[in-house]
Order: sequence, then C-alpha cells, then structure tokens
Amino acid sequence: MQDFKNAINFSFPTNIQIGCGVVKNLGKHLKDRNFKEPLLVTDPIVAKLDFFKKIEHDLKKQGLNPEVFYDIHKNPVKSDVLKGKDYYINTKRDSIVGIGGGAGMDVARAIALSINHHRDLFDYDDLIGGDKYVTEEVPYFITIPTTSGTGSEVGRSAIISEDESKRKRILFSPKLLASQVFADPELTYGLPAYVTAATGMDALTHNMEAFLAKGYHPMADGIALEGASMIARSIEKAVQNPNDSNARGEMLLASLMGAVAFQKGLGIVHATAHPLSTLLDMHHGLANSMMIPYGMEYNSKGLENKFEQLQKALDTKLAVPDYLHTLKSKLELPEHLSELGVEGAHLDDLSELALKDFCLPANPREADITDLKKIYEQAL
Repeated sequence: MQDFKNAINFSFPTNIQIGCGVVKNLGKHLKDRNFKEPLLVTDPIVAKLDFFKKIEHDLKKQGLNPEVFYDIHKNPVKSDVLKGKDYYINTKRDSIVGIGGGAGMDVARAIALSINHHRDLFDYDDLIGGDKYVTEEVPYFITIPTTSGTGSEVGRSAIISEDESKRKRILFSPKLLASQVFADPELTYGLPAYVTAATGMDALTHNMEAFLAKGYHPMADGIALEGASMIARSIEKAVQNPNDSNARGEMLLASLMGAVAFQKGLGIVHATAHPLSTLLDMHHGLANSMMIPYGMEYNSKGLENKFEQLQKALDTKLAVPDYLHTLKSKLELPEHLSELGVEGAHLDDLSELALKDFCLPANPREADITDLKKIYEQAL
C-alpha cells in the first residue's frame, strides 16, 4: 500500500498532488503563477469547518486576498451559479478554487465556465450539443476534494439543475478540467462515519458502473477495477479509523479514479439514483448507496464474465449484489428506501425520471419503465 504521508505528483491528464498536508502548497502555487485574488467556492457546511477557515487564513497570511462564495444548495441549481458569477465579477477575482464535495466542485466549475461565456447557462448543456459553444478560456481553476465520493476534482463536467423543475443538466468541456488538484487525506479526517460511508459507496458505484458500461475502453476498465479494489480494502478502515492516512488516501485516489473511468459511461444505478435527488432531495452519494445492490443484481444477468472480474477486484467469494448488501450492513447504511421516507406513491414518478436519465443509455442491459419500477420496488 502506498504511504500517503508523503506527497505524490502525477498527471492523468489533470495535474494531481496527493498526500498529507499538500493543501498547504495552495498559496505558493497561486503566487508562483501571479494569482492574488482567488474565489474560494464551497458549500455552507464546509465553509464553517476549521480546516476551511485555516486554508483561508493561510492564504491571507501569505499575502493573498481570497473571497469565499458558499451560497449554494446541496443539489446545485442554476441560480447558485449565476450568484457566484456575479460575486466573482463584483469582487474582481482572478482565479477559482473549488473546495468540497460534488456540490461545491460543480458550482465552482460552472462559475468558471460562465465568466467568459455569456449565453444562457443551459445553452452549454452537453446533451443538446452545447459543448460546441465552449470556445473561450476559463479562469485559472484549482480543485481540493474534502470527500472521497464524486471525484469531481478531476472531472470536466458539472451537473446543475433547473431551479423550478430540478431537471439535471450537464455542462461539459475539456476546458473545465482543473489546472491543479490538491488531494489531501487530512481534510477528510473530520468526516462523520456516515458521510465517509455514503461518499465511499458513491465512489464504488462510479468505478463499478464505469467498468460495466457499454463500449470498448480498456484503459477506463483497468482504472475502474483498480479503483474498486482500493475501495474494497479501504472503506471499512476509513469509516472505523477516520485518521488512518493510508485508508483515507486510498479512498481519495479511488474516488478520482472512478471519475476518470466514468468518461466511458455510467448506468442504471445512477439512472435510478438521480431521481431520488431530484424529487426527494436525497444526497447523491446516499442515493447511489441505496440503489447499487439492486442495479447490480439487474445487470448481472448475461454479464457473468464481467461480474467474475468484479468479484476478483473486490476480493470476495460472494456474488456481487450480496457483497454490496453485506458491505452496506457493515457500514451501517440504510438498506431500504422506505427508511428514508420514500413511499410507494413515489415510484411511478421516480421510474419516469429514471427512464429519461442521461446515464441509462450506457447501461449494458436494456431497461424499460417496468424494469425500473421493479428495481425501485425491490429497493423500497
């Protein structure tokens, strides 16, 4: 196992520095590139934490002039981005640092897109070919993850919802890749066990679904299998011993590996998880953790060879769906949607949204609305 107490540098394709204490390099990194007015974008919870205040304090101590924007929803909407854009312009910022989990990263990346691109934000929706309008440069952009879940720090897209309908839109372009990632395991030490577990299951979902997704991409497959393997051996340690630097480091690394791998695609787990966030405001990681055993059980038919490879990566003799149920039990995560307030009356609307979800077409097994409703019924 890699010793994450020492900093490691690599690019794939984002420049990544991972290791305990690497966040301390942020100020020097900005100053060396003549940036003095960074906008720190995060969520309302992270903004109040001691480590975030220390990052802000250290930047000021080094002669920089940071401003903080955190007025965002846990499932970000368009108005969050527009407020952030106005704040960036009005406070005369010169760079953007996204700090946090998926919500903070998504808003930071969308703000970066919006600064020099002046069409309506959703004109850039990748699902309607909007990436062709991403023609200008974006502000210098750095990401610092504080959870091991979405892997958004290495992403090139942001998922932002419409304010009223809550329909999710994807803003995508290689221009939205961060110029630098600082992945510091120490920033995840303070995460509650429940959050560590749910975000870790999110990362596992990314790796497993990327491996199973339609299409030929052996590099993504290899990354996804290794990411799943790292999570399988580290997630319980990270939950039970939150200051285990190696377990935390492996979870951070496996999380960003999942985000690299899912450029190949995702699938039915995400397709059924997204509506839980859209309709019921369920945290994305928790929604994935709820749906992954049932989505994997659905996909296992006809993909026996792939599931044997997943079993080896997870180092288990159990069938993959059984392994996932067992793992969730060990992590003390909810097993049924009914435990989280989902009712039978919700299932028709959830199924309709899942059928239209942008992740479903990449799933290796076709699913119609009847199949999707059965999956929800199993999970209920």
